[in-house]
Amino acid sequence: MRIHATPLHVLAPAAIAALLCVGSASAEPQSKPAKTAAPAKPAAAAAAKPATPAGRGAAAPAGRAGGAATPAGRGATPAAGGRGTTPASGGRGTTPAAGGRGTTPAAGGRGTTPASGGRGATGAAAGGRGSGAAAGGRGGNASAARGGARVPAGGREVHTANGGHATFDRGGHPRDVHARGMEIHHGPGGGRTIVRERPGGVRVVSNHYGHGYIAHPYAYHGVAYMHRTYYYNGVAYSRFYRPYAWGGIPLNVYAPGAYFVPAYYGWAYNPWAVPVAYSWGWAANPWYGYYGGWFAPYPTYAGPAFWLTDYLVSQTLMAAYQERAAGAAAAANYAATPMTPDVKNLIADEVKRQLALESQEAGAASGPDPASSGIARMLADNQAHVFVVSAGLDVTSANGECFVTEGDVLRLQGSVPPGSPAANLMVMASKGQDCARGSMVQVQVSDLQDMQNHMRETLDQGLGDLQKKQGQNGIPAAPSTVLAAPKPTEFAQSAPPPDPNVKTELSAQAKEADQAEQEVLQEAASGPNAGGGPSAPPSAAAPPAPPKTKKLDPGMSIDQVKASMGEPKEIVDAGVKQIYIYDAVKLTLVNGKLTKIE
Repeated sequence: MRIHATPLHVLAPAAIAALLCVGSASAEPQSKPAKTAAPAKPAAAAAAKPATPAGRGAAAPAGRAGGAATPAGRGATPAAGGRGTTPASGGRGTTPAAGGRGTTPAAGGRGTTPASGGRGATGAAAGGRGSGAAAGGRGGNASAARGGARVPAGGREVHTANGGHATFDRGGHPRDVHARGMEIHHGPGGGRTIVRERPGGVRVVSNHYGHGYIAHPYAYHGVAYMHRTYYYNGVAYSRFYRPYAWGGIPLNVYAPGAYFVPAYYGWAYNPWAVPVAYSWGWAANPWYGYYGGWFAPYPTYAGPAFWLTDYLVSQTLMAAYQERAAGAAAAANYAATPMTPDVKNLIADEVKRQLALESQEAGAASGPDPASSGIARMLADNQAHVFVVSAGLDVTSANGECFVTEGDVLRLQGSVPPGSPAANLMVMASKGQDCARGSMVQVQVSDLQDMQNHMRETLDQGLGDLQKKQGQNGIPAAPSTVLAAPKPTEFAQSAPPPDPNVKTELSAQAKEADQAEQEVLQEAASGPNAGGGPSAPPSAAAPPAPPKTKKLDPGMSIDQVKASMGEPKEIVDAGVKQIYIYDAVKLTLVNGKLTKIE
């Protein structure tokens, strides 16, 4: 029996207002968020308040085989607004994304997109704490100054004669290395981020495998944007971002290269008439064998938001496996701490918030406002928000440092003051290896922005896939009025062209980083500050010499602060803002200058 959707395709104004009621949280002057409006009506649809989806609690594994399989490769679904080569379903061909400029251009935009499971969702930050599968981790939302990397508890810090710098964890393993103008960060699971800043604001971010992106700044109608050309597994594609300062912390907020018609987001927000079964066809895919004991799809779907929730989690895990876990010697057993149905429902609620946000943006005349579309609103609206970890991160907990990895789920409760470098979140789902479920962890705000970027980017891919699959394999048909191709944004069409040498440059940077890092580590192992080598536990550090003076004055440089106070016990690095923590004082430095003494 074919199931038809009831006319519940319009998101009521009150519903969006409840989700998006808070304006800018920025400390800097910003334009006010656009007034919230309901998505446009699909044809012959009456406005209706979103109903509570039925059957939300069930999430037992079902339908893992048979039916229409979603390819586990890089080619399942391009995001809206493609610009170059996007792999075809299940492969790595040259079919452009919706509205792309590939071999057979469709109508519309320019931003190239990865296929399902692509790594556009996650980038890497300079000197960041992350090291995820794509581009090594974070999305370029923080920058570390030389020597500003946090020294792990029980670890040590070494400066070399040739200007290199390295920090080591308590086991003697390298954590952060500065060499040849590159910042190299080692994170959980063997991930590594390599970042180099070039003249003109160009940033090159890569990982050990030569995947990553090259970012170029540009302006459209006086508004600053960043155009990143990503490269992953033979595919180059584009993403766009709006630089934004939240209380002095620099962020890059995702700016979609194309939007669907507003009414399509309304259809995706609202429930279907009855829950539907859908088979993803993951049973034979290695990534699902690896993570299947921890993650299972819903047995039925009450609406598109729940289908998109499984899409989001599965793409995150698939990409992590293909980049990192596939090289593991043995598969981990994640069945002991599976993601629960309640946690998946929390993700679905967040998915609906992001759909409402994008619907609002799609109906606006101007480009996206990062004060409204980024993390700033989420940190200020005093609502609980859920984040799906998009890159491996080392974070701080009550028991010291621990790690979260791709697909783990964190929950923010309450608001965060503007300018706070980090926020406290609860671990709602963890693979059980380190940061346990229920523990509280401190996560940098820049990393939270990257997670939100990852969610929105992946949902855009999923919306494109869902639009193609509607009316097939159990998915209800959408009204014809919501099936228009995504319309490219003007700022994306005005962007500089993709970097033509992205593959070569990322690969060359990864190789140079290997050599540069070895030089620093060899000198660190044999020099006067050697601690037994990078793979051996460091020897007990001698007590630091007492500082000659402890005079502190606003405006002092980092070197002057250290000359006065000695090395801090801990450094919280938030890009242009750093916090030096001593036994009896906490110092805040902005752009390398002392601004606050507590």
